[in-house]
Amino acid sequence: MKPVNVVVASNDPIAASRLAASLNQHFRSVAVARSLQEARTTITKNRAQLAVVDLETLGLPEVQQLCREFRHVRVVCTHRLADEEMWAAALAAGAIDCCYDADVLSIVQAVNRNMARAHSSAA
Repeated sequence: MKPVNVVVASNDPIAASRLAASLNQHFRSVAVARSLQEARTTITKNRAQLAVVDLETLGLPEVQQLCREFRHVRVVCTHRLADEEMWAAALAAGAIDCCYDADVLSIVQAVNRNMARAHSSAA
């Protein structure tokens, strides 16, 4: 699997830097954005293939907008109280998964599963 550039969209600087530091161990580069506009700019600038979006920062309409605007970017939503209903709503908005915001392993696994699926269907 090729290296992945990531954008973490969160307006909580402590949580964002903690998540970015953890994700940095798994992906080529990780940048932080604090708003929808900043996420757009950072995705474009860094040629990101993944956006990890805190649903307390960007709502589901913004997630849907990002998914439409950046079709090549996989979006994983996070929330401190993620549940099955939120997961279903995130998938309906175009995300590939919805995880607890501190569950780095689940975020990485969601990306790996999705990238592997995309790679095998392209082959």
